[in-house]
Amino acid sequence: MRRRLINSTLAVVLVVIAVFGFSLVIVETRTISSSAQESVDSEALRLVSIVDGRLIGGDHITSEILSHQIDRKRYARIEIPGQQTVEIGKPPSGSVIRGTAKGEEGETVTVEETRSSVTREVGRTLLIIGMVALLAVIAAVLLAVRQANRLASPLTDLAETAERLGSGDPRPRHKRYSVPELDRVADVLDSSAERIARMLTAERRLAADASHQLRTPLTALSMRLEEISATDDLDTVKEEAMIALTQVERLTDVVERLLTNARDPRTGSAVAFDLDEVVKQQIEEWRPAYRSAGRAIVCSGRHGMRAVGTPGAVAQVLAALIENSLMHGRGTVALRTRVTGNQAVIEVTDEGPGVPADLGARIFERTISGRNSTGIGLAVARDLAEADGGRLELLQQQPAVFALFLSREARTRKAPEPPVR
Repeated sequence: MRRRLINSTLAVVLVVIAVFGFSLVIVETRTISSSAQESVDSEALRLVSIVDGRLIGGDHITSEILSHQIDRKRYARIEIPGQQTVEIGKPPSGSVIRGTAKGEEGETVTVEETRSSVTREVGRTLLIIGMVALLAVIAAVLLAVRQANRLASPLTDLAETAERLGSGDPRPRHKRYSVPELDRVADVLDSSAERIARMLTAERRLAADASHQLRTPLTALSMRLEEISATDDLDTVKEEAMIALTQVERLTDVVERLLTNARDPRTGSAVAFDLDEVVKQQIEEWRPAYRSAGRAIVCSGRHGMRAVGTPGAVAQVLAALIENSLMHGRGTVALRTRVTGNQAVIEVTDEGPGVPADLGARIFERTISGRNSTGIGLAVARDLAEADGGRLELLQQQPAVFALFLSREARTRKAPEPPVR
């Protein structure tokens, strides 16, 4: 592209120089020729006036008398009736410029000059025009190179940006070139880079959330299948199979929830549900894991509450909190339900050391963890709570007390019946 820009600019300049230079040469040649002819004619008129004056005064006309009256490079011939022709200078050879004038006494004065002087003058003019044209060509080449670099370098940068996008590096460059069209392309590439970065972030987040959220249901399902394989009691097999089916349903719900959040984290499917059932289901699900760790999980507080939210999402939030206590806490884990205003609250606490002071404000950030864990569980739990209009907070750091706030179902009162008259 750089070479094309230079060649096209140079071609335009050469065409302009050729057209105007050719016209200028013609005009200057005619001007020089006309000027030379006028000079010779003027010389002849001046000389004939001198001859007239001397003839009227009765002087004799000789070449010695008139030699200083004419340019040495010119030749003059004076023809006087009844006298001998007077010649001044040497007759030029070749093509000449001739001027003739007649005097009042009948004399004829002819002045001649070789045309080579005109040719030399025309040559000098052509040389000057050629030098100016050469300077114009050099200036045009320099400007063309500068303009080509100004246009080609941004295109090279934009091509590199597009190549980086294709290679998986979606960082926007935010570089502009003071050329509106190129800046528009740069804006589009930067916007595309930001969109690609958001898409990649969402995909990586979905993969991390899926690996974290699916781990617990799969572990519980594996435990139930192990119980089935280790017993011969048909009733136990049926019981464990029913629990395994429940785990499969929850696993399906987790997958659907993850896909829904991946498409739009703000989309929720909140309904009114029995909060006791979700809490009971989580306690039963986690009790074997706590029993294996030599710990207990208990529930207390207000019963019979109905909250507004997505049961599967609430179960996932509680599972994240219970798992967090199992991994990082100690002693008995307690779930307590209570009411505050128009909200139902589920608190999860344990007897461990709690959350370190330096992590209290950042505990819900991704990759933030007090131990060697992923740091994703609490962040996903808060996202799930907020998607249904609730919120997840750390009420106390030592010991750790996490609280899930959900909207309570608005109970409608029946209007009193009118009295019977």
